[in-house]
Amino acid sequence: MNGRAIIIIAIAAAFAANAPAQVVTSSEPGKASIEQTVDLTATIVAIDKATRDITLKGPKGNWVVVTAGPDVKNFDQMNVGDKVHARYVEALVLELKKGNNLTVTRTEEATSSGAMQGAQPHGVTGRRITVVADVIAVDRSAHTVTLRGPQLTAVVKAVDPEQLKLIKKGDQVYATYTQALAMVVESAK
Repeated sequence: MNGRAIIIIAIAAAFAANAPAQVVTSSEPGKASIEQTVDLTATIVAIDKATRDITLKGPKGNWVVVTAGPDVKNFDQMNVGDKVHARYVEALVLELKKGNNLTVTRTEEATSSGAMQGAQPHGVTGRRITVVADVIAVDRSAHTVTLRGPQLTAVVKAVDPEQLKLIKKGDQVYATYTQALAMVVESAK
């Protein structure tokens, strides 16, 4: 992942918990999804040009320091007082696969784009992770399913308890996690 993506994801992670979010869920037999969108504004409160560290203050007063790597163009156009506007979207789609004939795998794709030299600083980044996991336990009373993927085992709470009627130990789940963030730096007026 490139430096711009790391900065953008760090900004989103630092402020998403404190910003209002729009959450959408859906469920149909054998498939469920949840999506969260967060819009936020932070203010640049300090810039260290030697280390390329940028200190941001979020909407609830929380602070985060991010480092702009050498691939972040237009770093010199950012100033204390500038506003960083960001829209962060993440979504998870789970799909039941009956039986266990798929290979347990994990793949990741990343994309990013940024401002042209001399343009207003901005960037867009995204990533998609797909995982095939084995169902190793179903706890109907707790409304949970335990999934074992290639890197970890996780307990997932079912939002729709009706889904638990369809799943059993030995089935598989195909999961797609998508994350995207768009960010624009606006000069202080």
